[in-house]
Amino acid sequence: MKFKELNILEELKKAVADMGFENATPIQSEAIPLILDNRDIIGQSQTGTGKTSAFGIPVLQKVSPKLKKTQAIILCPTRELSIQISEELKRLSKYVNGINILPIYGGQSINYQLKALKKGIHIIVGTPGRVMDHMRRKTIKFDNLNTIILDEADEMLNMGFREDIETILDEIEHEKQMILFSATMPKSILSLAKKYLNNPAVVKIANKQLTTPTIKQYYFEIPERQKFEALTRLIDFNNHKLSLVFCNTKKKVDDITEKLQASGYACDKIHGDMKQNLRLNVLRRFNSGTINILVATDVAARGIDIDDIEAVFNYDLPENEEYYVHRIGRTGRAGRKGSSYTFVSKGQYHKLKNIMNYTKKKIKKSNIPSVKDVNIAKINNLQDKIKTILLEDDMKNYIEIINNITDNNCSPTEIAAALLKMHIESQKVSNIDSNSYDSDTFDSTEDDMTRLYLNAGKEHKIQAKDILGAIAGEAKINGSEIGVIDIFDKFSFVEVPSHHVNKILDVMNRKKIKGKKISMEISNSKRRTTKKVAS
Repeated sequence: MKFKELNILEELKKAVADMGFENATPIQSEAIPLILDNRDIIGQSQTGTGKTSAFGIPVLQKVSPKLKKTQAIILCPTRELSIQISEELKRLSKYVNGINILPIYGGQSINYQLKALKKGIHIIVGTPGRVMDHMRRKTIKFDNLNTIILDEADEMLNMGFREDIETILDEIEHEKQMILFSATMPKSILSLAKKYLNNPAVVKIANKQLTTPTIKQYYFEIPERQKFEALTRLIDFNNHKLSLVFCNTKKKVDDITEKLQASGYACDKIHGDMKQNLRLNVLRRFNSGTINILVATDVAARGIDIDDIEAVFNYDLPENEEYYVHRIGRTGRAGRKGSSYTFVSKGQYHKLKNIMNYTKKKIKKSNIPSVKDVNIAKINNLQDKIKTILLEDDMKNYIEIINNITDNNCSPTEIAAALLKMHIESQKVSNIDSNSYDSDTFDSTEDDMTRLYLNAGKEHKIQAKDILGAIAGEAKINGSEIGVIDIFDKFSFVEVPSHHVNKILDVMNRKKIKGKKISMEISNSKRRTTKKVAS
């Protein structure tokens, strides 16, 4: 069904068109008319199916802007999701004048929220704890409330919010419309629906749509020691607009983020140990494209609702099948195309098979692109950018500079070649004629690793990325070959391939890292035979 066929305001149709959508998703086609008809709703759908617009569009249509009172409350499990829902509602209401929308959540200044609420908020999007706090302060009043929505209800119950939710719902004594969305329908959700919903209509997206057909799914058989190299090649080869990289632990998120940043990628991270303001700032930068790679844990990524994510990388296989569905559901949203790439180490194929059985979808085995393929892709991308600049930008000032250089007996072709060389080197592209490290080198054999000691640590402001960058740069070896980096107060350890040890010791014992003169030697601790990524 097309949005223009739905009985919604022209202002909303115009906003939807501006967002690039023409066809409504199944959940939108079914839920919007029912919500406009004031029916209570139970909606079961996975993330990425367009459920925010499914309840957001009719709720916006029902709001009376002239009445400066709270008319709808949306409860959701995380602060990140409350912000993202609010932002989508604001995009949808851009042509509807006078609708005020406010996200409220713990950790944000209560005074800021109080000041905003006094101005008159039509739609509140918040976490249960903070909404209940305002309810008890009587700074949120339910007198004019006509709609309440529980989004990701199963996650809210899993996070222990049931008592808070029931406290809020019990406070609303008058008749209101109840809308509940959940990816799963355990008994706890059904009992909550039975208690608070009135003869609800059930809108369910069948399991066959657990993973959407717009997502191309690939897996790669990669030993742990080669995952980082594989990740960077896939990133460089595909040049996705926004990419999300999933790891199973916070430590791994830190490690991979440091290595990507040290390699020159516009990358950042989110996980549970980070302060809320920092996490929100990272998400804003990711959403705006300031950074185009985000590394995250499953818990921290809950509620990420960004339409332009083109690729998801499962650096680690998820701990269960449902996590896989949630992960790749961050791409291919609302009819857009997306790709997922899953790294499978030796002995993990049974887990991948369980995922395929669960999703009823075959995941295609693929090969890592070679260095030659990556460089060709980068050059092609660069050519496209040059053509776009020539067509769209004013080149007058730059042409004048080139003319000045040609006066020194340099041809325009030579100047262009020199500029291209400078750009390629600044982007850390491998030599165009390189034949090393082809895709065939990605196998299951493990190199012998040697642990090195160096006399610099936390007291010298040394980080893993500093050690990684110094060794890779000075010894002229690939950063992905460097293994575990353990940093202590006064010293550190780093694992490197044994065949590089002599070269590394030779160059590093004459260098400084952050002003600290480095002394490096082979550690007395036992040599490892399996290499891990830097930590």
